[in-house]
Amino acid sequence: MLKIFGYIIVCCLAFLVQGQPDINYSLSVKSEYLKSGENVLVYLPKTYHEGNRKYPVLYILDGQWYFLNGVAIQETLRGDGLMPEMIVIGVDYKSRKYHDSLHFNHREALSKYIQEELTSFVDQNYRTNEERIIFGWENPSFMVCDFLFQENPRFSGFIASNGGYVEEAMLQAFQAYKGKELYFFLANSKKDIYTIKSSNELAEKLSASEPDNLKWKYASFNNETHESLAYISLYQGLRFYYHNYASRVFSGTKEFHDEGGLEALKNYFKERSERFGTDPEIDASTKNSLIWLAWKHDDFASFNLFVTEFEEVLSTRRYASAYWQNRLGQFCLKNGDTTHAIEYFERGINEYPDPKYLEVMHAGLGSSYSQISDKSKAKAHYKEAIKLAKESNNKEKLKEYQTKLKGL
Repeated sequence: MLKIFGYIIVCCLAFLVQGQPDINYSLSVKSEYLKSGENVLVYLPKTYHEGNRKYPVLYILDGQWYFLNGVAIQETLRGDGLMPEMIVIGVDYKSRKYHDSLHFNHREALSKYIQEELTSFVDQNYRTNEERIIFGWENPSFMVCDFLFQENPRFSGFIASNGGYVEEAMLQAFQAYKGKELYFFLANSKKDIYTIKSSNELAEKLSASEPDNLKWKYASFNNETHESLAYISLYQGLRFYYHNYASRVFSGTKEFHDEGGLEALKNYFKERSERFGTDPEIDASTKNSLIWLAWKHDDFASFNLFVTEFEEVLSTRRYASAYWQNRLGQFCLKNGDTTHAIEYFERGINEYPDPKYLEVMHAGLGSSYSQISDKSKAKAHYKEAIKLAKESNNKEKLKEYQTKLKGL
C-alpha cells in the first residue's frame, strides 16, 4: 500500500511540474565582448516541452527588475488569445552603473553582447522563430533605440519606456533597412520630469521623418510616474505589437459598420494571416460574437447579414441545441422573417427535442404559420403548446396559447 501511495504521489507531482512554466533564474551566458559570464533569466511556456513548435522571444533589459512582469503579462495575454506563447529572456544587469548612459564605459560591448551573443545563444539552445521583441525602461530605453535605428535591426518589436532618442545619422542608417515592417512603442508620462523631454524629441523627429517600414506609437500615461510606468509600458507595448493577433472583437454592430464592415473584417484576417501564418478566413469566434451582438442589440439587418455570410457556422456544435434554435427562431419571428423562424423552430423540435424548450418552440411555430396564414399548421402547433403547458402547469402561457388558438 505504501508503494502504491508513493507511486501516486510521484505521478501527481510529475503532472503538476509538467503543467507549470519552466523558469530558470540563473543561467550563465559567456560573453567575449564583455569578458565575463552574464546571468540571464529564462521563461519557457507551459507547452514548450509538448512538441516541436517554435516560439517568439521577448527580451527584457533590467531583467533583475522586470523579468517577472514579462512572465506575468505573457501568462495573462496568451491565455486570452491576445498574443502567442513566448519565451521570455531577462537580461540581468549587474548594477545600475553597469549600463548607465552617463557612466557606462562598455556600452558598445554590451550592445554587441545582447544583439549578437545573447540572441545567438537563445536561438541555438531554444526553439525560436524569427520574432524578437525587446523592452527597456529608463536608460535601457536608449539602447532599445540603438537596436532599432540601424541598417540591420536584429529585433522585430521595440518597446522604450521613460526615455529614448534618435540622431540624424541613426535615421539615415535606418532608411537603408528594406526588411519586413518593424514595430516601435514609445511611452512616457508628463510626471516623469527626468526623461519626458527625450521622449518628446524622439516622437517629434519620427513624425517629421516618417521612416519607411516602421509602425510606431507614442503613448502618454500621465497618471504614472517615473518609477510606475514600466509595467504598463511593457503591457501596452506588447498589445501594440500584437494588435492584430487575436480574433476581431467589436463592442457592437455600429462599430463593425463604422470600421468598414465585412470587407474590412476580411482584410483584417488576411493581414493577420500574412503576418502570423494564421488562417486567412474570418474565425468562428468573431462570427459567433457578431451574430450574438446583432441579436443582443436588436439589429435584425446586421443579424440577417451575419447569418447569411456566416451560414456554415450555424451548423457547428455551438448552435447544436434547442436553446440556440429557439433563440434564433424567436428573433426571426419578432422581425417578420417567418421562413427562417420556421426553419429554426422545426430543427430545434426535430433534432434537439429538449423538454425545456418544446413548448415555446411549438408556440413559435404556431405564431409563424399564423403570420403566413397557414391556419391548419398554426392550430396544430398551438394545440401541442397547450398540451405541454398543461403538463408543466404553465398557467400564464396556457391562457396565452388558448387565446391565440381561439383567434384562429
